[in-house]
Amino acid sequence: MAKTDTLENTIRVVDEFTKERDWEQFHSVKNLIASVSIEASELNETIQWSNPTVEEILGNAQLLGEIGDEIADVMVYCLRLCSELGLEPISLMESKIEKNRMKYPVDLVKGNSSKYTVYEK
Repeated sequence: MAKTDTLENTIRVVDEFTKERDWEQFHSVKNLIASVSIEASELNETIQWSNPTVEEILGNAQLLGEIGDEIADVMVYCLRLCSELGLEPISLMESKIEKNRMKYPVDLVKGNSSKYTVYEK
């Protein structure tokens, strides 16, 4: 896949990869959701006992590669889940960003990381 690849094409490639291996039988909604969580935990594991800066990660090709691999695993399972449920990931993200704009108005939250419930009126 090229760097200019479309998300739609990437989903198709992931689905074909799954189908070629006859793995659809294992990709129930429950299993895909569990897999997202498992892979996200593996992403956390890459820096479990450290707190590297962005610069430190960028300067460590092995760590950067491990983080990239785990991000890819999370994303692949998310895309499989979207494919199975007929959801469009770009639309989902756009909708969620809009919801977050409403929950976190700039004038109330800029520079503050508190949960939105602190600002609810």
